[in-house]
Amino acid sequence: MGKQLYLEASSGISGDMFVASLLDLGADQKVLEKALSSIPARGFEIKISRVQKSGIDCCDFNVILDAEHENHDHDMAYLYGPAPVTMEHEHSHEHMHSHEHEHTHEHAEEHIHMHEHVHTHEEEHSHSPEHHHHHEHRHLSDVQAIIDATEMTESAKALANKIFLIVAEAESKAHHLPLEEVHFHEVGAIDSIVDIISAAVCFDNLGISEVIVPKLSEGTGTVRCQHGVLPVPVPATLNIVNAYDMPLEIMNAKGEYVTPTGAAIACALCTSHTLPSSFKVLKTGLGAGKRDYKEKTNILRAFLIETESGHYEKDEIVKLESDIDDASGEVLGYTMEKLFEAGALDVHYSPIYMKKNRPAWELVVICKEDQKEKLEDIIFSETTTIGIREFTSLMRSILHRETKEIDTPYGKAKVKEVTLPEGKRYYPEYEVVKTLAEKNGKPFQTVFNEILALAGK
Repeated sequence: MGKQLYLEASSGISGDMFVASLLDLGADQKVLEKALSSIPARGFEIKISRVQKSGIDCCDFNVILDAEHENHDHDMAYLYGPAPVTMEHEHSHEHMHSHEHEHTHEHAEEHIHMHEHVHTHEEEHSHSPEHHHHHEHRHLSDVQAIIDATEMTESAKALANKIFLIVAEAESKAHHLPLEEVHFHEVGAIDSIVDIISAAVCFDNLGISEVIVPKLSEGTGTVRCQHGVLPVPVPATLNIVNAYDMPLEIMNAKGEYVTPTGAAIACALCTSHTLPSSFKVLKTGLGAGKRDYKEKTNILRAFLIETESGHYEKDEIVKLESDIDDASGEVLGYTMEKLFEAGALDVHYSPIYMKKNRPAWELVVICKEDQKEKLEDIIFSETTTIGIREFTSLMRSILHRETKEIDTPYGKAKVKEVTLPEGKRYYPEYEVVKTLAEKNGKPFQTVFNEILALAGK
């Protein structure tokens, strides 16, 4: 069985909370430290420790900025007070700065200093003394350059870039700017870059295949940022959850519990919003948040789980059907591509005869419940149908599958490994076989058979 991660975000989610929860689950700290030491940027160090949140022992991942780069992201007085911010804040003066955050207990602490790593892109664009001030702004290309120059696996780089692209798209919509012109404030700061790279490295290190996020829980009120005082949820967070159909609960609690970075991580990783009907908890990771709220303790819980469904996994799906008698094959082919891009699990169409023996096509789409409306919109807009049949809450039995990469004489190849009661079965990926066959001047079937033989060894 592949590893399944369940994120219980009823008390919020942020980048540092997510990283802490995965470290608590067993992500290799040395692998993380090696990646962070290669980041071509300066002005930060990290601290990994144990803290108490409402009497609960949690892992804490803290990115500590120097005076030049400090952005008050964990400073409750800056975020929520003074007036006109509406959140009650009489307790904020009691909370220490994030550099001293809850680390006075007796647990062992780790400090990894990164000040000596200077971002070369910043050097090339250092036109004034103010350039290195903590209000420096980065565009998506600047952040991508930092990620690409960091020493981590290609899959971790791809995930980090995916998370930042989600944030960039949300900011682009919020400010009505082209993607390449969006410049990041808080999320472009080095602490957010470190959080996202760390999230990608830790997730990749754990080898998780599925991520279940039933919902995100957000607070109310207002929060201060470099754009000014914004309502909670902030626009970027709302744009992210809307774009990725992430269920959002608004709690009766003041404060920003879901940050744009946290929302982007959850949406980038989520493969399902539905927990299995029964499962076994293998391990629990608790990630501490830095912000101190009255109503709810800021903790993210992450569970490694294993389903208890015998040889086969159970899944709930929706089936959409429509009979179409006046669409060309080209239109249906284009519609199929758009449906797959939007998240359909399967799409096919078959020739049928309708009333008066008119030849037509029956379009069938298999999807998850949370994708249904988006896919129906595509069917209505791209075809001439005026009605779609829905079959909801259908159960299916599926074999567990994982994708692994193997070495072959023709290059690296991705293979799907499927688990049956009697053993494993392997399926080389078509596009990979095609590419390797063309690159090596070999017949497709020759490359396919050799990959298949190597996969089973």
